[in-house]
Amino acid sequence: MIARAGETMKKLGLAVPTMLGLALALSGCVSFGTEPPPSLLTLTANNALPAGAESSTTRETAFAVYEPGVPQSINVPRVPVQVDPTTIAYLKDAVWVEKPARLFKQLLMETVSAQSGRLVVEGEDPTILADDRLRGTINKFGYDAQSMSVVVQYDAVRQMKDGPIQTRRFESVIPVAAAEAGFVGDALNRAANDVAGEVADWISAT
Repeated sequence: MIARAGETMKKLGLAVPTMLGLALALSGCVSFGTEPPPSLLTLTANNALPAGAESSTTRETAFAVYEPGVPQSINVPRVPVQVDPTTIAYLKDAVWVEKPARLFKQLLMETVSAQSGRLVVEGEDPTILADDRLRGTINKFGYDAQSMSVVVQYDAVRQMKDGPIQTRRFESVIPVAAAEAGFVGDALNRAANDVAGEVADWISAT
């Protein structure tokens, strides 16, 4: 009986270091929590209404902007990296304060309002109606590793009361010095503003 107990303790003595080694090995590749990023990215309008600006309008002259549709790769608060034609990754430490579709919609609303002088409302608000409406899809909103640049591409669809449906593709490509969150975030902000400005010019001209 004593011999068997000794053998059992000897086996346990060998097993404990093995189990500890396995646990330590796993701790290097398994994360039990997510560390917060050093900073969050957002979009800031180059053309914005001044503080205290007021506006009133009618349904016929109001302009409604809807949140754009996005592919699943952009429907996250991360910056996608197009590694090659068939591979997408996400940029380290680059996290949006909210999803890009919502940020771009807010940027569009601010820019169109500032450049056109029209009252711009959220299309999803059922209490505010507008006969002139802008919908669209963001096809690209991230970093392209092969060209070392950011790309913002937006397909706009404008529908006016008793008028034709108009569509137009807008795109801005800006080279980036390094594939780092700060550089890419700044370039995406500039590219998004370029696209929003072109959309506002298009709206004002038609």
